[in-house]
Amino acid sequence: MQAVCRAQANITSMLAPQANRVMELGEWEERWQDKRIGFHQPEVHKMLESNIDKVLASRTGVRFFFPLCGKAVDMKWLADQGHSVVGVEISEMAVKQFFEENNMTYSEEPVPAIPGAKVYKSSEKNISLYQCDLYSFSSSIGGQFGAIWDRGSLVAINPKDREKYAALIISLMAKDCRYLLDTLLYNPELYPGPPFFVPDEQVQSLFGKSCDIEQLQSVDALTDRHRGWGLDFLTENVHLITPKSV
Repeated sequence: MQAVCRAQANITSMLAPQANRVMELGEWEERWQDKRIGFHQPEVHKMLESNIDKVLASRTGVRFFFPLCGKAVDMKWLADQGHSVVGVEISEMAVKQFFEENNMTYSEEPVPAIPGAKVYKSSEKNISLYQCDLYSFSSSIGGQFGAIWDRGSLVAINPKDREKYAALIISLMAKDCRYLLDTLLYNPELYPGPPFFVPDEQVQSLFGKSCDIEQLQSVDALTDRHRGWGLDFLTENVHLITPKSV
């Protein structure tokens, strides 16, 4: 018990510089309006490409969940391979741009269970994007998923919300779910975020009780853009998280 308390105290200490940092939902919408979306990548993410076989594990027609999906091109890449995709995104602009930039027609309808929310569905591909607050989404609305690709989601949410976020993600995982999580390590005293610093120890504390966690990759991801933030190192880690078999 003492070891657990010490480990938790160590995590709290590591997270202290960013612990009270808060981004309101409106601020994310403003970033899309102002085109301040340096987090968007125009190509399929290399970490997804290089680890897709481990995520699929020989399965076909997998249901993928994309939390805080933005207009990630990874969604079309997976749908083109015959998988289905469900995403959640607060910015209506991001959702519409995804369909328009990929030359897809789409339908738009309200989500009765979430006041004010809409779901946008591709006419050609099996892609449904919910425009709403992530924490309004649940398995009763979208079902459970065989895979989750979390790039720019756990690292984007407010640090104080991580336990709530992990509980939601775990509730969305089917028994055979394979959750690919991308995290960033850097000195949080040098940059306020987002993207936020998420240490491996916290990944373990958030998911370790109910899931097995395997680190698949750890790479030096520092670029001139990150140096401009004042960072002197940036490590990108990719974890494969799977529900423990009962």
